[in-house]
Formats: sequence, structure tokens, C-alpha cells
Amino acid sequence: MTKRGYHHGNLKQALIEAALSLIEEKGPTGFTLSEAAKTAGVTPAAVYRHFHGREDLIAEAARQGFEMFADLMQYAYDKGQPSALAAFEATGRAYLAFARKHPGHYIAMFESGISVNRTPELSLAANRAKSVLEKAAADLSQHIPPEKRPPASMFSAHVWAMSHGVVELYARNTGASSPFPPEDLLESGIGIYLRGLGLVPQDD
Repeated sequence: MTKRGYHHGNLKQALIEAALSLIEEKGPTGFTLSEAAKTAGVTPAAVYRHFHGREDLIAEAARQGFEMFADLMQYAYDKGQPSALAAFEATGRAYLAFARKHPGHYIAMFESGISVNRTPELSLAANRAKSVLEKAAADLSQHIPPEKRPPASMFSAHVWAMSHGVVELYARNTGASSPFPPEDLLESGIGIYLRGLGLVPQDD
């Protein structure tokens, strides 16, 4: 890899891209800052111009991931309008699509052990992504009688957990096998959940 940081004046982004590549290859704890610098084509000392340690580098990769994730979730939500059900289901599918397309970011965001509260910027990005799913859940919840309506945050957390489980078990080549595609598993799981809430008709 060429020294993009020096040639293009974007050393910070070159290091983030190097970290993402190493995260995909070795996991979030399987590389050092020196390896990230070597992959980016710069000296180890250059890393410290932007990051105090590996955790700071991973946190910035996670922040960028959450920004991308929030944009994708918002796009899915908007595309499903004006149907609250279509918008909600679209955000679930967007979760799976993001994990597949951006595995390095996904691992940095959800599997690195880095707290979303590590920096204000990371927290803001993570909350923006979370708020899209909560908004979709709140819209759909309006069709449930108030006395039976779960909090939108609980509603969205259940679907987020379901989506994460499908990703971890069946969509990231972890060795677990399923007779059904991950998309079908997630769609059917969300369908069962929504039927339980009375939001979609029961099967005949």
C-alpha cells in the first residue's frame, strides 16, 4: 500500500481504512498500532498524530460506521413510507445488509468492546442510528391499543437483538449453518414478533 496519508494529505483516513482491513482479518484485538501504520504505509510514529492508542483508532472506525449505518437506516425508513409496517421491516433488512457490506465497521461498532460512550461524537452517531429504528417502532406501535402498547425503545430493542443474532449466527460465516437464508430467518422472526403484538394478521 502506498503512503496515502502523506501523498493525499489524509493520513487519518488511511489509518482507519488500514484498521478496518485488519479488523476483518484478525479481529479488533488481533493487531497493533504498528501493524495499522505498516498497512497504511506510514511510520508507527505517524499514528500518534491522530490516535493515542488502538482503542481510539477503533472508536473512530466505529463512529464512521454508525454514521453510515444511520444513513442507511434512515434511507430504508424513508423508502418504506408511507406504510409504517413497510418502513419498519425495511430497517430490519437494512441492518443485515449493512453487516454484510461493511464487516469491518460492523465489528468495530458491535464486537470490539469499545463503549459507544467513549467519545461524544461516537455516542451521537450511535444514538442517531438507534433513533431511526425507535421511530419506526413508534410509528408502528400506534396501531396497538395504548394499554397493550410496549415502549418503542423496548420494541426496537427486541428487533435489534433479533437482527444482531441472525447476523452473528448465520450471516458472517461463523460456522453455524441454517437451512434458510439469513434474510428469510430475519423476516420470519420479525413476522412472528409482529403477529404476537397483533400488528399483522395471524396465519390461517
